[in-house]
Amino acid sequence: MDPQLQTLIELQGYDARIAALDTEAARLPKQIESIQTSLAEAKKQMETLKARVDATRKDLRAKEKDLEVIAAKRAKLEARLYEVKTNKEYSAALLEIEESKQEKAKTEEEILALMELQERLGVEVREAEKRYKTREEQARQDESVVRKKLGAVEQELAVVRGDRNGRAKDLPSGLLSDYERLLRARNGVAVAAVGATAICGGCRVTIRPQAIQELKSPVTTMMRCESCGRYLYWQE
Repeated sequence: MDPQLQTLIELQGYDARIAALDTEAARLPKQIESIQTSLAEAKKQMETLKARVDATRKDLRAKEKDLEVIAAKRAKLEARLYEVKTNKEYSAALLEIEESKQEKAKTEEEILALMELQERLGVEVREAEKRYKTREEQARQDESVVRKKLGAVEQELAVVRGDRNGRAKDLPSGLLSDYERLLRARNGVAVAAVGATAICGGCRVTIRPQAIQELKSPVTTMMRCESCGRYLYWQE
């Protein structure tokens, strides 16, 4: 095989590996971001529950104060019963006392509902905190794994690029430029294999029988696909 063609084949292998590593190096930070986003959402849900607990606690304190006001108001109304002088005033005072009783009963129901809600939310917060702690630990482990993988990918990428650039120096500048132009224009494949099916491994177009014979020849010179322009080589 022509030494320059052999170099092109090796470069294609390097560039395919570099492309795969570049894709992985771009994907892994997004995976880290996804892990962090998921954890942030879990924390937000937990904080929302805690905020509801705080709001319920404030509402409960407000209702308890309302109940104290209602009790004081009722005490004053009952004291007034001994001060009224007419049946009409007495009836009016009794009506106000009855309304005060109803208001007290309603407020007590609201207080009870708030206490039940506070208890239920407290359970939900404890469960949410437990889930968040578990997810936080898992996220820490997952992120560590991904970061190690990213480090390994970046390290391998540096090595492969170094090897690739070193091998590329064996090609004439014109041939290297043409190869790299093809690489960009043909989706990262500038050198394609041709096998027993007699089709270009790049564009899948059938290769002429005469060209196949030339490719099989041990002294073949570099040949290009008549359809896509890629460099061809024979592969059993």
